[in-house]
Amino acid sequence: MKHLSKEELESGLDHIKESPANHGEIMMIVRRPEIGKREVLQECELDLELGLVGDNWKTRGSSRTNDGFGHPDMQLNIMNARAIDLVAVEKERWALAGDQFYIDLDLSDENLPPGTRLSLGDAVIEVTAIPHTGCKKFVERFGIEAMKFVNSEQGKKLHLRGINAKVVESGVVCVGELVFKIV
Repeated sequence: MKHLSKEELESGLDHIKESPANHGEIMMIVRRPEIGKREVLQECELDLELGLVGDNWKTRGSSRTNDGFGHPDMQLNIMNARAIDLVAVEKERWALAGDQFYIDLDLSDENLPPGTRLSLGDAVIEVTAIPHTGCKKFVERFGIEAMKFVNSEQGKKLHLRGINAKVVESGVVCVGELVFKIV
């Protein structure tokens, strides 16, 4: 798979910046039942304790917790659909990023600071403060320039690699539904 150059990535930045601010669309839902496995779903259930039901978030664990389970402020990983579309080149490769939700919404600090709540279908989630950054796997799948792009100063402000969130109201979420910023 071809990885994009710095220039190719930067040429897509204006399109990403045009993401809607207050409401967007859920473009893809991905469940990670095991490490390295991905299931693209049309609908899912979000649960206060489990996050995305059937996902391995909780059992995969986190180095940030004492009990070895997933960090409660990292239940959900969300990436801007325009950003993943750019770095992945093909929609079939979006799920490789490892996020559960790909939404067409401005994820920037300015638009969605920690504590902001979003309605997704019947559920409500809250943006958390823990940063979501690329890792070695992101480089392997999308290239070093993609990692530099999402982790650049501007990339971090816009949260091009995505954001973390937690479930605050359980519910069912479907692809194609609108995401609303709760003000």
